[in-house]
Amino acid sequence: MTQYRRATAVAAGLIISLGGASLAWGSGGGGGGGGVEMPSASAPSYDPAAEYAKGVAALNAKDYKAAARAFAHVTEAIPGNAESWRLLGVAKQGAADAKSAKRAFEKAVKLEPDNAEGHRGLGVALGALKDPKASEQLDWLKAKAAACGGCADAGALKAAADAVQAAINPAPTAAPSAAIPGPMLFAGPMAGDTAYVQAVSLINEHRYDAALAALGKAREAFGPHPDILTYQGYAWRKKGDLDRAESYYRQALAIAPDHVGATEYYGELKVERADFAGARAMLAKLDHVCTYGCAEAETLRTWIALGHDPEA
Repeated sequence: MTQYRRATAVAAGLIISLGGASLAWGSGGGGGGGGVEMPSASAPSYDPAAEYAKGVAALNAKDYKAAARAFAHVTEAIPGNAESWRLLGVAKQGAADAKSAKRAFEKAVKLEPDNAEGHRGLGVALGALKDPKASEQLDWLKAKAAACGGCADAGALKAAADAVQAAINPAPTAAPSAAIPGPMLFAGPMAGDTAYVQAVSLINEHRYDAALAALGKAREAFGPHPDILTYQGYAWRKKGDLDRAESYYRQALAIAPDHVGATEYYGELKVERADFAGARAMLAKLDHVCTYGCAEAETLRTWIALGHDPEA
């Protein structure tokens, strides 16, 4: 499919690496001499993917304070990234900070209401705080498990429900960290690449739910990577959830403002909403970024023309 020419090229020789993602937010500041720098210019800048990798490494080492710092940096840079809020909650749980874990998981559940691990974490945090609302998360997980039946997620859903139940009615000898998902051994780059290529193939087959599951695995390996976020947005858009799709496109562009794929697809979404002024703004951006022209710009130009732009 022409819409996936970028993905096809990537699949042929995919290398998604944190070091090569060009996600740095700035050079940072600080330091004496050479004039006065405004606080906004000298404030710390964080590479979301690099900080995510630090957080995962710290979780695997059970250094929960370091993990919490890293994931907090990611959520500062990309506040709409549910995965980072969820792992911030895990880190806070590991540090026995149930109140902070609750806040992080609440953010994660709000951003991704269908993510079972978010509900698990929130339920465990609420249980630790003796908050009766923990039962709501347990009911949600039980209902999800009942609807799942014998699906591939059945074991994980049962484990999640059991963890929340244990937090509500803890055993006298339960360790404080017993409710933390484990082992926190995340897939490495090779597994992340494989999941990404699989997701692209599934998207080409219009199997969007399965593609989202594969993209979720890739996201666990790489964190908020703009390519992954762009295809998450595409899949949700094809499922008809334009608001959710937009959130992923915006995350991708927050990390990589000149990402041509996210810009094109965001422009297409705007055409679907009959926001032709917004679509033309995305096209103008592509025309600026693609100095010598690019297929993404021409595709979006066609979308605008076929979308009956009143100013075309």
